[in-house]
Amino acid sequence: MAEKYPMTPQGQQKLKDELARLKAERPACAKAIEVARGHGDLSENADYDAAKEKQGMNEARIRELETKIALSEVIDPSKLKGDKVMFGATVTIQDTDTEEETTYTIVGEDEADIKARRIAVTAPVARALIGREVGDTVKVNAPKGQREFEIIEVKFDWVG
Repeated sequence: MAEKYPMTPQGQQKLKDELARLKAERPACAKAIEVARGHGDLSENADYDAAKEKQGMNEARIRELETKIALSEVIDPSKLKGDKVMFGATVTIQDTDTEEETTYTIVGEDEADIKARRIAVTAPVARALIGREVGDTVKVNAPKGQREFEIIEVKFDWVG
């Protein structure tokens, strides 16, 4: 069975918007190839090579997006509740050494944005947190060595 891609409704819409934009670019890609062909010898035509490469990259991304959308498992965090950390949860954790608190929302891979404190469900911190609840401590292998965090809060009120 094919792998499912968990994502929020907002994440799926973002992929659909990108897919629509890329499909709209198809005629421009074809036109660029046609124009470059008109420049003569294709064996030494850099414009033709660039246009074909752009078209190939565009088509590859379209196929990737179509697959991800087809296999998407849309999970709406606003409809979730409970005490356990799962996809869509906004989790506040505290470093047990430094007592520094950080809040992350666990989202799909295509929605991750560390600056916005959204981490992919596949990230090491997220994987360590999944299934745990407030008061639990988790150990995470980070680039700077193993870190330990205590879960301070779990909530499901995130909206894109």
